[in-house]
Amino acid sequence: MNANTFVDQFARKISQMGLATPAILLLEAHKPVAFLGSQLALIAQPTLEFFLPRPLIQHTVDLLADADQIERLIVTLEHGSGVGEKR
Repeated sequence: MNANTFVDQFARKISQMGLATPAILLLEAHKPVAFLGSQLALIAQPTLEFFLPRPLIQHTVDLLADADQIERLIVTLEHGSGVGEKR
């Protein structure tokens, strides 16, 4: 699975749960420290693998490490949830 497919699936899942607006808020607020979060996830990966599949962890680490992917996720969430559209 490539990065764009993962971002689209992740955004779809967040939107289906009705959490697009809080997710956008948190992503925007934590953009400056997202890279640190990716590094922490790498450190915690052996423990996380008890609870989550390895590909999910790796894709999440890749997402957090790349500011462009985070921005793409935010834009996808905004577009899919109607956030920011004029009524």
